[in-house]
Amino acid sequence: MTVLEQAGARLDRVRQEIAKIIVGQDEVVEGILICLVAGGHALLEGVPGLGKTTLLRTLSRVLHLQYSRIQFTPDLMPADIVGSMMMDTDERGARSLRFQRGPIFANLVLADEINRATPKTQSALLEAMQERTVTSGSTTHELDAPFMVMATQNPIEMEGTYPLPEAQLDRFLMKILVGYPSREELALIVDRTLLGENVTLESLMDGPGILEARSACRDVLVAPHVRAYAVDLVLSTQPDQPDAHPSAKKFVRYGSSPRGAQALVECGRVRAMMRGRLNLSIEDIQAVAPPVLRHRMILNFDAHSEAQTPDTVLDAVLRDLPASAGTR
Repeated sequence: MTVLEQAGARLDRVRQEIAKIIVGQDEVVEGILICLVAGGHALLEGVPGLGKTTLLRTLSRVLHLQYSRIQFTPDLMPADIVGSMMMDTDERGARSLRFQRGPIFANLVLADEINRATPKTQSALLEAMQERTVTSGSTTHELDAPFMVMATQNPIEMEGTYPLPEAQLDRFLMKILVGYPSREELALIVDRTLLGENVTLESLMDGPGILEARSACRDVLVAPHVRAYAVDLVLSTQPDQPDAHPSAKKFVRYGSSPRGAQALVECGRVRAMMRGRLNLSIEDIQAVAPPVLRHRMILNFDAHSEAQTPDTVLDAVLRDLPASAGTR
């Protein structure tokens, strides 16, 4: 068994271990693991009570990673996230400044209900998410790898929320929608609640193991026609492009940024590895396209008036693109 196949098998065991706590939500769990291995961040959107917080706490136990939770509220300040300078006094009365690290210094950081904080506080995450560093005064502090921010947000239409700025949205590798459980899944959740059993989780991977899996992903082959498909898909969402899809020309104000094309390939590689394949396929690109691109598309007024969403536009693009993939 190759290193790549071993990494895929270990990630499959991680998924099975998480399933001991998280009922259903297979696509959500897979998306979070893809983000972690690909070195990106995840934005989860769903109403309260769907297990978003429990998922990350479970992931930290299974992966033996340091976990931190930040509850975003309207009065949260940037220093409450990254840390601040503290005044220390020694036994002789001499005073000196010391940097007190904030909760951002962890492997897995849960930014709970991120859209309930003000834009100023939301922006405090930008440097940490993009550069993996925190700057205090003239000193830059490195964050430990692996590092992932998993932010949760309530739907924008709910009261007391602030829409995330586009610059911060683009820094999330994926935006994952968390839906309601099915009838069978809900019944199982209720049964587990009634039984009240304490589930023992096995720690299957650690930080170096995640970094090894990330390195193994580079061995997943990307054929020219698959790469061309990813490029065509992103260009199809940009209304100013001559080859843009009709739905994009009609409903999209700004299409996906170049980060979208990079994310399609990186996330697709992880998905291929998790399925034991040594090559990236068009199916992988299609599977990761909705969570990778939905938050990178800004719709216009016509889309809102006709009840269109980024997902409906992407569905139309994905439905029509395969016939011409890789031929432009």
